[in-house]
Amino acid sequence: MKPINLKEKHQLFSKQWHPHQIALVDDMQVILAKIQGEFVWHAHDNEDELFQVLKGTLHMQFRDRTEIVKEGEIIVVPKGVEHCPSTKDGEEVHLLLFEKQNTAHTGAVKHEMTQNHYPKI
Repeated sequence: MKPINLKEKHQLFSKQWHPHQIALVDDMQVILAKIQGEFVWHAHDNEDELFQVLKGTLHMQFRDRTEIVKEGEIIVVPKGVEHCPSTKDGEEVHLLLFEKQNTAHTGAVKHEMTQNHYPKI
């Protein structure tokens, strides 16, 4: 039960598209990530995901549109909705995510970017 400094935690890693767990809340995990470029199109059949932009601008692509999520904003992707997070113009974006512990990184999609373990920092 101590404060967690998000900026300090983000400084502990540099690898992009590799989530790091910073806290647990019941069966939910709080994750930090750094992203740049485009990720993998995927969905989570049974889990919602919350993305908060801590730095930069997230472009959350859906099959029918792209939502722009700015610093200080959140977006919730409901279970079953195919999505692809991305950034533009080489910008590195810092995220905080909130999702169930059993949420697979890329859903049912297996890709070279898929992570099966989120280090705890």
